[in-house]
Amino acid sequence: MAVEAVAEPVAAPEIPERAIPEESLYPLLVAEFALRRRAYEVALDQYMAQAGILDDAGVSAHTTHLAQFMQREPEALEAVEQWVALEPDNVEANNTLATLLVRRGRTVEAIPHVAVVARSGSQTSFPMLLNGFRQLTPEQQAELVVGINSLAEEFPDDPQLILTQALIHEELGQSQQALEKLDKLFAIEPYQQQGVLLEAKLLVEIGSKDPFKRMRKALAENPGDSRLRLQYARLLTREDMDAARKQFEILSVQNPEDADLLFSLALINRETGDNLAAQAYLRQMIDLDERVDEAHYYLGRIAEDEGDLKGALYQYKQVKGGRDFLSAHNRIGRILMEAGEVEQSHQYFSLLRDRQPEQREPLYGLEADLLNSADMLEASLAILNQGLSEFPDSSALLYSRSMLGEELGDLEMMENDLRTILAKDPDNATAMNALGYTLANRTDRYVEARDLIARALVLQPGEPAILDSMGWVLYRQGEYEQSIKYLRQAYDKFPDPEVAAHLGEVLWVSGDEEAAMEIWQGALLKDPEHQVLVATIKRLGVTALDVGH
Repeated sequence: MAVEAVAEPVAAPEIPERAIPEESLYPLLVAEFALRRRAYEVALDQYMAQAGILDDAGVSAHTTHLAQFMQREPEALEAVEQWVALEPDNVEANNTLATLLVRRGRTVEAIPHVAVVARSGSQTSFPMLLNGFRQLTPEQQAELVVGINSLAEEFPDDPQLILTQALIHEELGQSQQALEKLDKLFAIEPYQQQGVLLEAKLLVEIGSKDPFKRMRKALAENPGDSRLRLQYARLLTREDMDAARKQFEILSVQNPEDADLLFSLALINRETGDNLAAQAYLRQMIDLDERVDEAHYYLGRIAEDEGDLKGALYQYKQVKGGRDFLSAHNRIGRILMEAGEVEQSHQYFSLLRDRQPEQREPLYGLEADLLNSADMLEASLAILNQGLSEFPDSSALLYSRSMLGEELGDLEMMENDLRTILAKDPDNATAMNALGYTLANRTDRYVEARDLIARALVLQPGEPAILDSMGWVLYRQGEYEQSIKYLRQAYDKFPDPEVAAHLGEVLWVSGDEEAAMEIWQGALLKDPEHQVLVATIKRLGVTALDVGH
């Protein structure tokens, strides 16, 4: 939860002059000259030492400010604690200390310092106290709630504090109590922005017929409130894309050069089928020279959707970096491969790797995946070997080659590559699980497989793929009841057809044919041609299900 500072900074009070001990004069001069020469590390070391010696509020304040400027929070915390000890009622010192304590997860300790700020009459952002609330233990949460309720007794009409109580109820899943606190807040500030947003969110969650009523009234009162309108538009994207588009259009008129708004409008118009409008907004982004790579990528997607493959290739090739870089060039490869232009695809990726040397490693993996998808397994292996000759320590390329080795039946290569990854990264749960599953599925080394999977499960306890692997190795060892337990957990978390194939098989073999059929039927509705699922059903001789031939 992003929060503001507890209070506006206030001018530090004048510090009465006091004589500086002779032994501190030289270190303080060193610190001052270091500051002038921007040797901040030297200055901070000197000030930290002298703050501990002098017990002077001015020196402690100066040290705190310097440590904050340098983003050295441990030193800032030490200095400001000393500052507060020397000046217990100083608002800035308490404000700074409260903020730093909250950032370090010591929220309950921050409460007395927040109270000092509030008693001074300064505006106080009590919601800051809820930073990291979900990471606290239930006992810590309860202690924090007690502290906040105690503040509420002292400041019963403080809007920020009432909002904080509403937010606590929301965090604890107590929607009705949160809404009651918001009613109290709105009696003081009818359109308090965070409260309006929280109310809308809660009303959406409980299925209210008109969750945005207050938000619309707030915007009618203040139509220029771009922040509130933006949040309204984002909430509407979950409920009504046309209404969301109208709000984004208003925002775009108010902020015509905001590329983020243009991008949102482009995506919404694409979602609602108005590709012409989407293209117009994306081109505006390019004209503004903002988020250009993303604009070209989505222009490519629109062109591809409309069957304009030449136009799509042109747009994708303009994506020079950013988060869509690999996706854009993956689509180029797919277009070329589907057109049968395998050699042209290879030449394209070779040239691209030369032009984008920082992307060479992932581009090898991308080309190999494309060849694999086209069932050109030997060509895929050749690309991975070429990539690994350049990047022998690449875990991504080693993992891809190991999975390809399993497909090619080369279990020795598969195992060697996965063990190479584990030698460098012993806690790589993905590699550990992949090796364990393959050993369980393709060999009789069940004890070794189970040990690998168990270790992976310790590292990632709720990961569905690892739960599935554990269920499978237990099945191979004949422990059907335990196997079903793990496979059901995996399927509940991730109802994938391959997990369904495994769970159905164990149920079938253990005699619960009706439950197996139910699992398989549900999975076939999602993916009637899934290879592992169909192969499993055929292998077990199940004729009551209609599967691909």
